[in-house]
Amino acid sequence: MWFRNLRLFQLIEPFNLTAEQLHEQLEAGRFTPCGGLQMQSLGWVSPLGPDADALTHAANGCIMVCLRREERVLPSAVVREALAEKVRAIEAAESRQVRRKEQQKLKDDIVFELLPRAFTRSSHLYAYIDPRNGWIVVDTGTAKRAEELVSQLREALGTLRARPFDVQQSPVALMTAWLREGAPAGYEIGDECELREPVEGGGVVRCRNQDLQADEILNHLEAGKLVTKLAVSWGERLSCILADDLSIKRLRFLDLVMDEAADVAADDAAARFDADFALLSLELSRFIPNWLDAFGGLAADDD
Repeated sequence: MWFRNLRLFQLIEPFNLTAEQLHEQLEAGRFTPCGGLQMQSLGWVSPLGPDADALTHAANGCIMVCLRREERVLPSAVVREALAEKVRAIEAAESRQVRRKEQQKLKDDIVFELLPRAFTRSSHLYAYIDPRNGWIVVDTGTAKRAEELVSQLREALGTLRARPFDVQQSPVALMTAWLREGAPAGYEIGDECELREPVEGGGVVRCRNQDLQADEILNHLEAGKLVTKLAVSWGERLSCILADDLSIKRLRFLDLVMDEAADVAADDAAARFDADFALLSLELSRFIPNWLDAFGGLAADDD
């Protein structure tokens, strides 16, 4: 349940629904498996797993949700092979060339025939709403998936004024300054970064397991490269990769936090989930404002 990647959205208006009220709003979008001819299905499931019914789970004043995606797996190579066989058969039987438009129709027929027999694969996307701090935290490394979840929430609620985090100062300029001059109080620079030339098609240097204070790194900065990703640790509580798009990648909670989690007694999986979620949301409620301050604070609302 521990989140590994973060995409963050600012709530423009107060979120006043309880977990129970949000569950009722999500019910109409509860997940149903793919039908015979559906390529994919998207819907809400219980964060607590398949044995639970509630579509929300509350802890520490936050509300967890989970979006499930099911997709039919129909490899393009299988479709191409079936199409090629059908085209060869027609051309041999009728002594004519099968034109492109007819091939497209044959391809559609093949997909229609194979789709009900195709395997499915599922993925789960977790997020939680923090009404007190006014944000949504999505556990994904990709902006598209995060926007998809927020869009599904917006559809379920009728309206949800939320936007991706934006800050007042340039993350690239700040992280470059950190690497040159040292990180702000509470942060330590790690051993990984990405450096880019600030021109289209410019060079990229990716470093892992590297002393970032070494001369070769500083020489890249002197040559004009800027920091677009930077590994840091914070307060001996967590480590992560900060990125120029304000995503947080490879989030890892350190021993101090994990020891606290282990000290909490939990009689079953649901109790363990509840305890871990409470601790996760508590740690992020401390880290996120600190990280925002280090990046100059949230940008002003123009609405």
